[in-house]
Amino acid sequence: MTYKNKVYIAFDGDSDMRYYTMLEAWSKNENNDFEFHNAHDLNTARDSSNEESIKKDLRIRFANSKLFILLIGKHTKNLTKFVKWEIETAIKLKLPIIAVNLNDSKRPDELEPSTLKNQLAIFIPYKRKVIKYAIDNWPASDHEYRKNNEINNYYYVDSIYKNLEID
Repeated sequence: MTYKNKVYIAFDGDSDMRYYTMLEAWSKNENNDFEFHNAHDLNTARDSSNEESIKKDLRIRFANSKLFILLIGKHTKNLTKFVKWEIETAIKLKLPIIAVNLNDSKRPDELEPSTLKNQLAIFIPYKRKVIKYAIDNWPASDHEYRKNNEINNYYYVDSIYKNLEID
């Protein structure tokens, strides 16, 4: 099943580009069912010297997105210029947030950006099947949690990983 809406992906462009590139490769591979519509395809943040110019282009991506994925690497929590702003924007827009731990942790850990603490988000490891499962299922769960005012950090129970054949 293809997630039909745009997905906004935030990450450390200096350290974690390979993980983002792998997500794109999985999505373009016809031999698996991992597909999503990447909001980054809408435009290119052109003027790297002007912060407001970049944020203007990023706002266009946000305006067309229905899901936010954050790739959490070693340095993500220290990125305050754009990644922190992207997280804050996703929270303000009430986008479902999938926090993908690049260290394969299944739960929030010491690498979690403080901006996500006590916010509605699902934390998962960087595994193709788990990311696909979250893309397909987390938006509906997010909707239910919001409706019940259950704003918190969440993670999948081990039986989900067993069903996905992920240890």
